[in-house]
Parts: sequence; structure tokens; C-alpha cells
Amino acid sequence: MTEQQINKPWWKQLWPWLLISGPAIAMIGCAVTIWLAVNLYADKPLRDGVVKQGLKVEQIKETQASK
Repeated sequence: MTEQQINKPWWKQLWPWLLISGPAIAMIGCAVTIWLAVNLYADKPLRDGVVKQGLKVEQIKETQASK
């Protein structure tokens, strides 16, 4: 290696960025997955007084449905 390559600061070398890119991509994928789970696939009421949780459909108690 030449002296110029050895004296480069860490942010100007390739290897640190290759090592950082894997966990960074995983974190972005995790954030997207959490956002999709919370916003797009949340259990929503089917009609007044009835809610679907997974495959199970339940009647909500009348005190909760009136709120």
C-alpha cells in the first residue's frame, strides 16, 4: 500500500461503508415492515359493535361500542 492510502481518513475508505451498509439496509427494511404492519394491515371494525381480530370475529360489549 502506498503511504497516501494508509493515511486516508476512515470515511474516505471503502471498507467501513461496506460494513455499515448491511445493518443500515436491515434497519430501513425493519422500519418499512413496522410501518406497513401498523398502517396498512391493522384490524379495523367490520361494522358497529363487531371487530375482527385475526381470523376471529367478536362482538364488542355495548359500553365499548357506544364510545
